[in-house]
Amino acid sequence: MSDLLERLRGRGWRMTAQRRVVAEVLDGEHVHLTADEVHARAVERLPEISRATVYNTLGELVSLGEILEVSTDRRAKRYDPNAHRPHQHLVCARCGAIRDVHPTGNPLSDLPAAERFGFTISDVEVTYRGICPNCANV
Repeated sequence: MSDLLERLRGRGWRMTAQRRVVAEVLDGEHVHLTADEVHARAVERLPEISRATVYNTLGELVSLGEILEVSTDRRAKRYDPNAHRPHQHLVCARCGAIRDVHPTGNPLSDLPAAERFGFTISDVEVTYRGICPNCANV
């Protein structure tokens, strides 16, 4: 059983066939699918699942804090099931591939006090950009 499914069961989330399929599609490392990609993969497993059900389920999972909504560029939002381990993203500037990365250090403390302008910093999002090996070999 996937980590996401285990977390949802632990919360007592009502597991319909549609919800299960969406959670199964999101299972794995470095998963960053758009809602349309989730829907296309879900239809392969459960042909009667509607686009609205997928979108609603994704919205519920984001609200529960079980998946992250990731927007790294002007492309479609992506959904990341790695919501419980702090991480950043590495994005290919050509194809848009996204990988989770775990840099060392504390990005919260990396911003000098003079650059905080009195803000109390609670969260940091860092996106690393580059060219993935597949695009570099083209």
